[in-house]
Amino acid sequence: MDLPLVVGVDGSEPSLRAVDWASDEAELRGVPLQVVYACLWERYEGAALARDLGKPSAQPLPQEITGAAVRRAHARHPDLKVTADAVFEEPEYALVRESRNASALVVGSRGRSGLAEALLGSVSLTVTAHAHCPVVVLRGSHDNQVTPPVHGRVVVAVGENAEDSAAVRFAYEEARRRGVPLEAVRAWRCPSHETTDHPLLADTPARLHERHAEETLTEALRDAPPDVELHRRTVEGHARRVLVDASYDADLLIVGAKRRTGHLGLQLGRVAHGALHHSACPVAVVPQPA
Repeated sequence: MDLPLVVGVDGSEPSLRAVDWASDEAELRGVPLQVVYACLWERYEGAALARDLGKPSAQPLPQEITGAAVRRAHARHPDLKVTADAVFEEPEYALVRESRNASALVVGSRGRSGLAEALLGSVSLTVTAHAHCPVVVLRGSHDNQVTPPVHGRVVVAVGENAEDSAAVRFAYEEARRRGVPLEAVRAWRCPSHETTDHPLLADTPARLHERHAEETLTEALRDAPPDVELHRRTVEGHARRVLVDASYDADLLIVGAKRRTGHLGLQLGRVAHGALHHSACPVAVVPQPA
Protein backbone atom coordinates (compact mmCIF):
# COMPACT_ATOMS: atom_id res chain seq x y z
CA MET A 1 0.00 0.00 0.00
CA ASP A 2 1.27 3.47 -0.90
CA LEU A 3 2.08 5.56 2.13
CA PRO A 4 0.01 8.76 2.33
CA LEU A 5 1.30 12.27 1.98
CA VAL A 6 0.69 14.02 5.30
CA VAL A 7 -0.06 17.74 5.65
CA GLY A 8 -0.15 19.53 8.99
CA VAL A 9 -2.90 22.14 9.47
CA ASP A 10 -3.90 24.54 12.24
CA GLY A 11 -6.64 26.61 10.61
CA SER A 12 -4.32 29.43 9.59
CA GLU A 13 -4.13 30.74 6.05
CA PRO A 14 -0.54 29.44 5.58
CA SER A 15 -1.66 25.94 6.57
CA LEU A 16 -4.60 26.05 4.14
CA ARG A 17 -2.21 27.06 1.37
CA ALA A 18 -0.13 24.07 2.44
CA VAL A 19 -3.21 21.91 1.80
CA ASP A 20 -3.36 23.25 -1.77
CA TRP A 21 0.28 22.39 -2.38
CA ALA A 22 0.03 19.01 -0.67
CA SER A 23 -3.09 18.12 -2.68
CA ASP A 24 -1.20 18.74 -5.91
CA GLU A 25 1.76 16.70 -4.68
CA ALA A 26 -0.42 13.78 -3.57
CA GLU A 27 -2.24 13.79 -6.91
CA LEU A 28 1.11 13.84 -8.71
CA ARG A 29 2.39 10.91 -6.65
CA GLY A 30 -0.84 8.96 -6.88
CA VAL A 31 -1.09 8.56 -3.09
CA PRO A 32 -3.76 9.50 -0.52
CA LEU A 33 -3.62 12.78 1.38
CA GLN A 34 -3.82 12.71 5.17
CA VAL A 35 -4.73 15.94 6.96
CA VAL A 36 -3.48 16.16 10.55
CA TYR A 37 -4.54 18.78 13.07
CA ALA A 38 -2.78 18.71 16.44
CA CYS A 39 -3.41 21.11 19.30
CA LEU A 40 -3.59 21.14 23.11
CA TRP A 41 -6.59 23.52 23.21
CA GLU A 42 -9.23 20.84 23.69
CA ARG A 43 -7.25 19.05 26.37
CA TYR A 44 -6.27 21.96 28.60
CA GLU A 45 -8.78 24.70 27.88
CA GLY A 46 -11.47 23.64 25.45
CA ALA A 47 -14.67 25.08 24.12
CA ALA A 48 -16.61 23.94 27.20
CA LEU A 49 -14.42 26.04 29.49
CA ALA A 50 -14.83 29.02 27.19
CA ARG A 51 -18.62 28.66 27.35
CA ASP A 52 -18.55 28.36 31.14
CA LEU A 53 -16.68 31.64 31.29
CA GLY A 54 -19.18 33.26 28.98
CA LYS A 55 -16.55 33.82 26.31
CA PRO A 56 -16.52 32.68 22.71
CA SER A 57 -14.00 29.99 21.85
CA ALA A 58 -10.76 31.57 20.64
CA GLN A 59 -10.23 28.75 18.16
CA PRO A 60 -12.50 26.78 15.81
CA LEU A 61 -13.35 23.23 16.77
CA PRO A 62 -10.98 20.53 15.48
CA GLN A 63 -13.59 19.08 13.14
CA GLU A 64 -14.17 22.52 11.65
CA ILE A 65 -10.45 22.92 10.91
CA THR A 66 -10.00 19.46 9.40
CA GLY A 67 -13.31 19.72 7.55
CA ALA A 68 -12.24 22.96 5.88
CA ALA A 69 -8.95 21.37 4.84
CA VAL A 70 -10.66 18.29 3.38
CA ARG A 71 -13.12 20.43 1.42
CA ARG A 72 -10.28 22.55 0.09
CA ALA A 73 -8.37 19.47 -1.07
CA HIS A 74 -11.43 17.99 -2.77
CA ALA A 75 -12.24 21.29 -4.48
CA ARG A 76 -8.79 21.10 -6.03
CA HIS A 77 -8.75 17.38 -6.83
CA PRO A 78 -12.25 15.83 -6.54
CA ASP A 79 -11.04 12.23 -6.94
CA LEU A 80 -8.19 12.48 -4.43
CA LYS A 81 -8.57 10.21 -1.41
CA VAL A 82 -8.39 12.45 1.68
CA THR A 83 -8.56 11.46 5.33
CA ALA A 84 -8.38 13.70 8.41
CA ASP A 85 -7.22 13.20 11.99
CA ALA A 86 -7.37 15.49 15.02
CA VAL A 87 -5.03 14.70 17.90
CA PHE A 88 -4.75 16.55 21.17
CA GLU A 89 -1.04 16.92 21.76
CA GLU A 90 1.85 19.16 20.77
CA PRO A 91 1.87 19.53 16.96
CA GLU A 92 5.57 18.79 16.59
CA TYR A 93 5.28 15.48 18.45
CA ALA A 94 2.19 14.42 16.53
CA LEU A 95 3.66 15.23 13.12
CA VAL A 96 6.99 13.54 13.82
CA ARG A 97 5.07 10.43 14.85
CA GLU A 98 2.94 10.56 11.70
CA SER A 99 6.11 10.84 9.61
CA ARG A 100 6.95 7.21 10.43
CA ASN A 101 4.18 6.09 8.07
CA ALA A 102 4.21 8.83 5.45
CA SER A 103 5.75 9.15 2.01
CA ALA A 104 6.40 12.82 2.79
CA LEU A 105 5.19 15.51 5.17
CA VAL A 106 4.12 19.04 4.20
CA VAL A 107 3.96 22.00 6.59
CA GLY A 108 3.56 25.74 6.22
CA SER A 109 6.45 27.96 7.19
CA ARG A 110 4.53 29.46 10.08
CA GLY A 111 1.09 29.04 11.64
CA ARG A 112 -1.29 30.91 13.92
CA SER A 113 1.31 31.95 16.44
CA GLY A 114 3.52 33.64 13.88
CA LEU A 115 3.94 37.37 13.52
CA ALA A 116 5.13 37.01 9.95
CA GLU A 117 5.11 34.12 7.53
CA ALA A 118 8.58 35.18 6.40
CA LEU A 119 9.95 33.65 9.61
CA LEU A 120 10.20 29.93 10.19
CA GLY A 121 7.99 28.71 13.03
CA SER A 122 9.24 26.46 15.83
CA VAL A 123 6.87 23.62 14.87
CA SER A 124 8.13 23.55 11.28
CA LEU A 125 11.74 23.66 12.42
CA THR A 126 11.33 20.88 15.00
CA VAL A 127 9.40 18.61 12.63
CA THR A 128 11.94 19.11 9.87
CA ALA A 129 14.80 18.28 12.22
CA HIS A 130 13.32 15.03 13.53
CA ALA A 131 10.92 13.60 10.92
CA HIS A 132 11.49 10.11 9.55
CA CYS A 133 10.47 11.02 6.00
CA PRO A 134 11.16 13.97 3.68
CA VAL A 135 9.56 17.21 4.91
CA VAL A 136 8.52 20.03 2.59
CA VAL A 137 8.32 23.46 4.20
CA LEU A 138 6.41 25.94 2.07
CA ARG A 139 8.73 28.88 1.98
CA GLY A 140 8.43 31.92 -0.24
CA SER A 141 5.98 32.51 -3.06
CA HIS A 142 4.97 28.98 -4.04
CA ASP A 143 1.73 30.17 -5.67
CA ASN A 144 -0.16 27.40 -3.82
CA GLN A 145 0.68 24.90 -6.55
CA VAL A 146 2.95 22.09 -7.60
CA THR A 147 1.61 21.85 -11.14
CA PRO A 148 1.80 23.43 -13.56
CA PRO A 149 5.36 24.41 -12.60
CA VAL A 150 5.93 28.11 -12.10
CA HIS A 151 9.67 28.22 -12.82
CA GLY A 152 10.10 24.78 -14.37
CA ARG A 153 13.13 23.75 -12.34
CA VAL A 154 13.99 21.65 -9.28
CA VAL A 155 17.28 22.31 -7.48
CA VAL A 156 19.17 19.84 -5.29
CA ALA A 157 22.14 20.65 -3.07
CA VAL A 158 25.03 18.21 -3.38
CA GLY A 159 27.11 17.91 -0.23
CA GLU A 160 30.67 16.77 0.39
CA ASN A 161 29.76 13.12 0.96
CA ALA A 162 27.45 12.51 -1.94
CA GLU A 163 27.59 8.71 -2.23
CA ASP A 164 24.12 7.14 -2.20
CA SER A 165 22.50 10.47 -1.35
CA ALA A 166 18.86 10.18 -0.33
CA ALA A 167 18.36 13.84 -1.27
CA VAL A 168 19.61 13.26 -4.82
CA ARG A 169 17.37 10.21 -5.27
CA PHE A 170 14.41 12.22 -3.97
CA ALA A 171 15.30 15.01 -6.39
CA TYR A 172 15.27 12.66 -9.39
CA GLU A 173 11.73 11.59 -8.54
CA GLU A 174 10.45 15.12 -7.96
CA ALA A 175 11.88 16.37 -11.26
CA ARG A 176 10.50 13.32 -13.10
CA ARG A 177 6.99 13.75 -11.67
CA ARG A 178 6.90 17.41 -12.61
CA GLY A 179 8.48 16.89 -16.01
CA VAL A 180 11.07 19.62 -15.38
CA PRO A 181 14.89 19.74 -15.44
CA LEU A 182 16.88 19.03 -12.30
CA GLU A 183 19.76 21.33 -11.43
CA ALA A 184 22.37 19.84 -9.11
CA VAL A 185 24.42 22.51 -7.33
CA ARG A 186 27.70 22.10 -5.53
CA ALA A 187 29.15 25.16 -3.77
CA TRP A 188 32.88 25.47 -3.16
CA ARG A 189 35.27 27.92 -1.54
CA CYS A 190 39.01 28.48 -1.53
CA PRO A 191 40.28 29.26 1.99
CA SER A 192 42.15 32.56 2.13
CA HIS A 193 45.29 30.94 3.56
CA GLU A 194 45.66 28.88 0.38
CA THR A 195 45.96 31.86 -1.95
CA THR A 196 49.32 33.03 -3.27
CA ASP A 197 50.67 36.39 -4.34
CA HIS A 198 52.54 35.00 -7.34
CA PRO A 199 50.61 36.07 -10.47
CA LEU A 200 51.29 32.79 -12.31
CA LEU A 201 50.00 30.71 -9.40
CA ALA A 202 47.17 32.92 -8.22
CA ASP A 203 44.37 30.73 -9.63
CA THR A 204 45.88 27.33 -8.80
CA PRO A 205 44.42 26.76 -5.30
CA ALA A 206 40.99 27.96 -6.41
CA ARG A 207 41.06 25.73 -9.46
CA LEU A 208 41.90 22.71 -7.30
CA HIS A 209 38.86 23.36 -5.10
CA GLU A 210 36.66 23.93 -8.12
CA ARG A 211 37.87 20.69 -9.72
CA HIS A 212 37.16 18.82 -6.50
CA ALA A 213 33.62 20.23 -6.51
CA GLU A 214 33.16 19.08 -10.11
CA GLU A 215 34.37 15.58 -9.23
CA THR A 216 32.05 15.43 -6.23
CA LEU A 217 29.14 16.45 -8.43
CA THR A 218 30.00 13.84 -11.05
CA GLU A 219 30.23 11.11 -8.40
CA ALA A 220 26.92 12.12 -6.83
CA LEU A 221 25.13 11.98 -10.17
CA ARG A 222 26.70 8.84 -11.59
CA ASP A 223 23.41 6.91 -11.36
CA ALA A 224 21.21 9.65 -12.81
CA PRO A 225 18.20 8.19 -14.65
CA PRO A 226 18.26 8.85 -18.40
CA ASP A 227 14.72 10.25 -18.45
CA VAL A 228 15.58 13.22 -16.18
CA GLU A 229 17.08 16.30 -17.82
CA LEU A 230 20.07 17.09 -15.63
CA HIS A 231 22.13 20.25 -15.28
CA ARG A 232 25.32 20.36 -13.19
CA ARG A 233 26.59 23.59 -11.67
CA THR A 234 29.49 24.42 -9.37
CA VAL A 235 29.46 27.84 -7.73
CA GLU A 236 32.08 29.59 -5.64
CA GLY A 237 30.65 30.90 -2.38
CA HIS A 238 29.01 29.95 0.90
CA ALA A 239 26.64 27.02 0.34
CA ARG A 240 23.77 28.74 2.13
CA ARG A 241 24.01 31.84 -0.03
CA VAL A 242 24.44 29.84 -3.23
CA LEU A 243 21.31 27.79 -2.54
CA VAL A 244 19.20 30.76 -1.49
CA ASP A 245 20.18 32.52 -4.73
CA ALA A 246 19.21 29.40 -6.70
CA SER A 247 15.84 29.22 -4.93
CA TYR A 248 14.57 32.38 -6.61
CA ASP A 249 14.20 30.54 -9.92
CA ALA A 250 13.15 27.13 -8.59
CA ASP A 251 9.88 25.40 -7.78
CA LEU A 252 11.52 23.24 -5.12
CA LEU A 253 14.88 23.30 -3.32
CA ILE A 254 16.05 19.93 -1.94
CA VAL A 255 18.66 19.52 0.77
CA GLY A 256 19.79 16.58 2.86
CA ALA A 257 20.00 16.34 6.65
CA LYS A 258 21.93 13.63 8.48
CA ARG A 259 20.16 11.75 11.24
CA ARG A 260 22.44 10.69 14.09
CA THR A 261 21.23 7.75 16.15
CA GLY A 262 20.69 8.75 19.78
CA HIS A 263 21.21 12.46 19.09
CA LEU A 264 18.50 14.53 20.80
CA GLY A 265 19.21 18.02 19.48
CA LEU A 266 18.07 19.61 16.22
CA GLN A 267 19.47 17.38 13.50
CA LEU A 268 19.89 19.99 10.82
CA GLY A 269 23.17 21.15 9.35
CA ARG A 270 23.95 24.80 8.78
CA VAL A 271 23.14 24.57 5.09
CA ALA A 272 19.67 23.06 5.61
CA HIS A 273 18.98 25.46 8.48
CA GLY A 274 19.91 28.46 6.34
CA ALA A 275 17.80 27.27 3.41
CA LEU A 276 14.76 26.78 5.65
CA HIS A 277 15.01 30.32 6.98
CA HIS A 278 15.79 32.17 3.77
CA SER A 279 14.71 30.19 0.70
CA ALA A 280 12.45 31.92 -1.82
CA CYS A 281 10.72 28.63 -2.73
CA PRO A 282 9.52 25.49 -0.92
CA VAL A 283 12.31 23.48 0.71
CA ALA A 284 12.36 19.68 0.95
CA VAL A 285 14.61 18.35 3.71
CA VAL A 286 15.44 14.68 3.14
CA PRO A 287 16.78 12.65 6.09
CA GLN A 288 20.03 10.82 5.43
CA PRO A 289 21.29 8.20 7.90
CA ALA A 290 24.71 9.17 9.24
